[in-house]
Amino acid sequence: MSMRKKIQKKFKIRGYNLKMDALDSILAFADQFPDDDEGEAIDLLLDHLQQENLNSSIVDAESIQRVINLLLGAHDAAEESTSNGSSLAVIDAFMVPKYRYDAVKRQFIEHTSTLPIHGEASSKTSVYRERFMLLSQRVSRAEHFSRPAFDAEMSQFENYEISSIQSLIVQIGRKWVMGVISQLEDGHFYLEDLSASVEIDLSKYKITTGFFTENTIILAEGEMQSGIFQVITCGFPPLEDRDKTLKTHSGYDFFGGGMLTKEETIRLADLEKQAVNDTFVILSDIWLDDEEVLEKLEKVLDGFESVEIVPSLFVFMGNFCSRPCNLSFGSYSSLRQQFGKLGRMIGDHPRLKENSRFLFIPGPDDAGPSTVLPRCGLPKYLTKEIQDVIPNAIFSSNPCRVKFYNQEIVFFRKDLLYQMRRSCLITPCSEETDDPFQHLVYTITHQSHLCPLPLMVQPIIWNYDHSLRLYPTPHTIVLGDKSEQKVCKFGGTTCFNPGSFSTDSKFVAYRPSTQEVELSAL
Repeated sequence: MSMRKKIQKKFKIRGYNLKMDALDSILAFADQFPDDDEGEAIDLLLDHLQQENLNSSIVDAESIQRVINLLLGAHDAAEESTSNGSSLAVIDAFMVPKYRYDAVKRQFIEHTSTLPIHGEASSKTSVYRERFMLLSQRVSRAEHFSRPAFDAEMSQFENYEISSIQSLIVQIGRKWVMGVISQLEDGHFYLEDLSASVEIDLSKYKITTGFFTENTIILAEGEMQSGIFQVITCGFPPLEDRDKTLKTHSGYDFFGGGMLTKEETIRLADLEKQAVNDTFVILSDIWLDDEEVLEKLEKVLDGFESVEIVPSLFVFMGNFCSRPCNLSFGSYSSLRQQFGKLGRMIGDHPRLKENSRFLFIPGPDDAGPSTVLPRCGLPKYLTKEIQDVIPNAIFSSNPCRVKFYNQEIVFFRKDLLYQMRRSCLITPCSEETDDPFQHLVYTITHQSHLCPLPLMVQPIIWNYDHSLRLYPTPHTIVLGDKSEQKVCKFGGTTCFNPGSFSTDSKFVAYRPSTQEVELSAL
């Protein structure tokens, strides 16, 4: 029996019918394993394909290529053109690898077993412990807080030693401590580390940029007076350059895009520089139940249909309905039809349908099992009609990650600025900036976390808190927010808010090759 017939038979047994281009892709994949007489590589491919939960039994080349790229560590992705989407990988939050830092071995250890959605009580404790350990190991390499290898007088920096909170009982004078701000009693704030907790007095403080809320991790300088730690200066743990982080922890796939060799990384970097024409169009708040919004969206699609090189990716971020899809929402069948209407609208633009990909990310009020983060993708019931028309539409989680060649991009849809400002314990410092968006970017990058709010304000699935980490700091962070459209470049990271398309008619055209952000509006 020929290899072609063997493959078709294996797929038919599993209930799949192959398109010709898909069969060609599988044959090319099988040719890379000439000694595989038993067809184990094809069986492995089928196992992963079944995990994709395809909506149709007819398998196309794109679905096959996506699984092949996953199996081969995405090293073939650079060899394909952007138009077929192989230079682009979308990573769901629930597929992000989990690592915890082992302070004894001084290395990260990957969690390999299954992570349950409903964790035990110890999982909640681990959320804060792992956040603290992550930042603690980062601070240990910071110039001002790392011990010099030789004589301290030879160091070009003034070095400070971080004391444990437990040691404050016996130590006298000014000390630096690191801990999580918590409110163990009403109106009384404490600083906690892995050893103990101490009440803090913030009445005579000087702070750095950022939003200081409960559960944020801070570095504080002060001294003990009558059993209370009087804070003189406090700020967030210093940020570490991305390249330094990667050099220190080489060999870890923190982002979830697969491991690459040094040669592959260099080749992808060259291809990324050449992809100057690739554009991502990002829109947030698209109310499909509002005819005026759909008319505006059609104008946007008309405009990009007529350009010389169409965008490689459209990112549609929720909410997709003008009112919350909660228990009192009874129009799911209507919303499903509106998604189908959007699909037909995209289908009326043949160049976009053929050459662009469409990524859908749910908003905070969209349909789903709960408002807990991370949120899973939109229910298949709602997206069935649009997927019938636009097969290359991707419905991912919130947040979700996109890898464009070597570039790491994080998308997060949440009205985070309002909640962070409302949860602030201290009035933000205006010495460096009075722009709230810059304060927000400073906070999430220094905390290495997308949503460092108290769990009572924004619940997080304990076992999947790692999917909200920003470590190492990604190249680009897209924060979909109802607040004013903004862009901020900080510490080598580009961060922007595309604004609300439904209320302000605003969106963003982003060129990943140059990290250029074009703030746009109708």
